[in-house]
Amino acid sequence: MTQSQFPSRDNTTIHFSHSAYQMASRFAARDLGIRHFQTDTIEATRERISETDVLVVSGFWRDTLLQEAPRLRYVQSISAGYDQYGLDALGDHGVFLCNASGVNADAVSHHAIGLALALIRHLPSARDHQHQRHWRGMISDIDQREDDLVGHTMLVIGLGAIGKRVARLAQAFGMHTIGTKRDTATHDDSCDEVHAPEALPTLLPRADFVVLCCPLTEATTDLIDKDTIALMKSSAYLINVARGGCVDPLALQDALTNGVIAGAGIDHFKEEPLPANSPFWALDNLLITPHSAGETRKYEDNVIDILVANLDKLWAGNTDLNNRIV
Repeated sequence: MTQSQFPSRDNTTIHFSHSAYQMASRFAARDLGIRHFQTDTIEATRERISETDVLVVSGFWRDTLLQEAPRLRYVQSISAGYDQYGLDALGDHGVFLCNASGVNADAVSHHAIGLALALIRHLPSARDHQHQRHWRGMISDIDQREDDLVGHTMLVIGLGAIGKRVARLAQAFGMHTIGTKRDTATHDDSCDEVHAPEALPTLLPRADFVVLCCPLTEATTDLIDKDTIALMKSSAYLINVARGGCVDPLALQDALTNGVIAGAGIDHFKEEPLPANSPFWALDNLLITPHSAGETRKYEDNVIDILVANLDKLWAGNTDLNNRIV
């Protein structure tokens, strides 16, 4: 795409598309003088897509929108994940795509550690007992008691911005940290050990916590399935703050139901929202959060920071965009 193909600042219209995040109002607070509006449904997004030069979107994206968006030149994803976008289709239409990688790294890493602490400290059952007005007595069976994180091993699958933060936080709790990443030559000191993804079968049996921080790709789809779960300790916990598609739900259900692993904290499921009749709701050794790991009061402004920086680049004829995917 050449500079002349991207509209000037005065001729740029930004379309924010999200059901909950207050993107337009936070953008307006910056008083940048750039035309913008927000839609909060898929239908409304489609109705106004023809007016759009820049689309800021996540779950409402459909590749079919490209056929109705002759002016569209830049899509800024509100989320870090981008598996919902047809990259070839965007490229064929001359549309840039940038993701929001890094904007929620602190929130998601804190959430992952929070899930680990909640599980090992039995906080979900404590809340259940509170609702039941039940004061639980001390536990004599050592294997059934709460524990702390010190001395345990955390395996972090995917050492991007989030994974590295998770590993550093785990180290602060006195844990031994193991990470996997494709390029092991470029790791920092966030993990005590770093291995290639191919080493996963030898790493899973060592881990007390397995934390998924990886993107959803062909290689990571159903990465945690019946076979990989079978390699985990029966006392181990699975934490998923990556994508729901990284875990085979049937294998996870079976493992939790039959005590193959001790428990799990899951923020992402393959099917969302999780149906009311899902068997996952009834599992006492599962802590569910509703795809909320990345939510923070700073989220909108963090995404807008990327958007504004990239718009300034595009208006200057520079296509070396922050977080560029396409």
